[in-house]
Amino acid sequence: MDVMYEKPVLAEDGIAPKASVSTDDLGPKGLLPMDPETEKKVVWKCDLHVMPMISLLYMLAFVDRINIGNARIQGLEKDLNMKGNNYNIALFVFFIPYILFEVPSNIILRKVTPSTWLSFIMFCWGIVTTCMGLTKSYAGLVVCRFLLGFFEAGFVPGCIYLISMYYKRYELQWRVNLFFCASILSGAFGGLLAYALANMSGIGGYGGWRWIFIIEGLVTVVVACLAKFFVVDWPETSKFLNHDEREILLRRLREDVAEARMDLLDKKATRRVFSDWKIYVGTIMYFGVVNTGYSTSFFTPTILQQLGWTAIRAQVYSIPIYITSAVITLFTAFCTDRLRHRYTFTIIGVCIATIGYAILLAQKTVPVGARYMAVYFITVGGYITQPVTLAWLSNTMGGHYKRSISSALQIGLGNCGGIVASNIYITTQAPTYPVGFGVSLGLLWLCAAACTVFVIGLRMENKKRDRGERDDRYALPKEELENLGDDHPSFRYGY
Repeated sequence: MDVMYEKPVLAEDGIAPKASVSTDDLGPKGLLPMDPETEKKVVWKCDLHVMPMISLLYMLAFVDRINIGNARIQGLEKDLNMKGNNYNIALFVFFIPYILFEVPSNIILRKVTPSTWLSFIMFCWGIVTTCMGLTKSYAGLVVCRFLLGFFEAGFVPGCIYLISMYYKRYELQWRVNLFFCASILSGAFGGLLAYALANMSGIGGYGGWRWIFIIEGLVTVVVACLAKFFVVDWPETSKFLNHDEREILLRRLREDVAEARMDLLDKKATRRVFSDWKIYVGTIMYFGVVNTGYSTSFFTPTILQQLGWTAIRAQVYSIPIYITSAVITLFTAFCTDRLRHRYTFTIIGVCIATIGYAILLAQKTVPVGARYMAVYFITVGGYITQPVTLAWLSNTMGGHYKRSISSALQIGLGNCGGIVASNIYITTQAPTYPVGFGVSLGLLWLCAAACTVFVIGLRMENKKRDRGERDDRYALPKEELENLGDDHPSFRYGY
C-alpha cells in the first residue's frame, strides 16, 4: 500500500484545523488525528470507484478463459476433429505466456497508467476470444489459446497490485475476495450464458460452441473500450478524489506501513526483492490451491455431464455451486479482516476441499447426489483458501515495487498449477479421473504445508525485530534505509 506520497496532511493543511490547536492535539510528526467519519467516507469513495469496474473486467476475463469448458460439451471437440488429449493441450498452451509475461506486465503497469494498460490488454484478448469462435481447425484454437494467455497475463496481478495500493493491510482481504467473487460468479454466469448461447446453434451456420466464444469476445471488446474511462489510476493521481481526500488517503496508507517503502528499484532493492523467501513460499501456497480453482473451472461441466446428465443440465447445475462459493468467500473475507488473521482460514479451506476429493476418489461406491455435493466441497474449499494466499503475501510486502513484483511472481509462477490442472484429467480415465483428483488433493496439502512454513517464518521474524536483532539496519545510508520495503526494522508481519 506504500506509494509515492505527496506531503503529509499537516495541522494547517488538508484537514480543517480546530479554532485553537494545542500541541497536545497533535499526533506523531505534528499531524492532527484524522476524523474517523472523514476517513470512512474516503474509504467508501475508494470502494465505489476502485472495485466495481475491475471486478466486472475480471468476470469477463475469467469467462473468456474458462468458456472452453462449456464449449467442449457443446461440440467443440467434434467440430475441430480433436482426439485424445488435444483438449488438455489447448488448455496447457494458455499458461506458457501467461506465466512468462506477468512480471514484465506489472513493471510496465508501474510506468503506464492502469486505466490505459488494463483496458488495452483486455481489448486484445477480447479480439482473440472472438477469433476462437471463428477458427476452422484445432491448430487455430491452440494459437488463439496461446495469444489469450499472453494478453491476459498482466490482468490479475495488475489488479491485485492496484487494489493493494488503496487499502490498509487489514482492509485488503475483503476487497481481494470481492474481486475474486467476480471469477467465482463468472463460473455461474458463464454456465448460464453458455446455456442461452447453445440455443443459437445453427444460426449463421455456426454451432452453439462458436457463438459462446463470439458473443463473449465481442462483449469483452466493448467493455474494454469503456474501461479506459472508468478504471482508476494510482492513488497519488486519482481523479475521483479531491485534494484533501487524496491527502487523507495517502496519509492513512503511509501510517499503516510505517517506514516500509520501496519507491526506487535499484540494484540493492532488486536483490532484496528476488532473494525474499516469503515470495517463493507464497508462490507455493498459491500453486497448491490454484490447481483446484482451474480444475473446477475447466472440468466441472464435464464431471457433471458424466454423472449422466445432459450438457444443458450440467451447465445449469453448476450455477448454484459457484453462487454458494461466492457467498462463503465473502464471509471468509469478513472474518479474516475482522480477526486480523489469515493462516487458520487457509487450513479450513484445504480441509473442506479434501472432503470433496475423498468422495470423488471413492465415487464408484457413492451415489450421484454425493458426487454432486463433492463438487460443492471442492469449489467452496478452494475459494476459501485461494484469495487468502494472495492477500496474505501482499500484506507482508512493503513498498511500491516490491508489491508489484511479488504479486506478479506469485500469480505467474503459481499459475503453473493451471498447467498441472490442464494435464492431470486424462480423457481415458473419465469419468473417475483418479490421477486428476489424487494429484489435486496432494497439491492442496502442499499449499497447507507452505502456509504453515509461512506463518512460522513470519512469527520468528517478528520476534527477532521485537528483540532488536534487525536494528543494525538503522545504520544504513539514509537513501537505502528509506528504500528497504518490509525489511525495515519497524515493519511487523501479520499472520
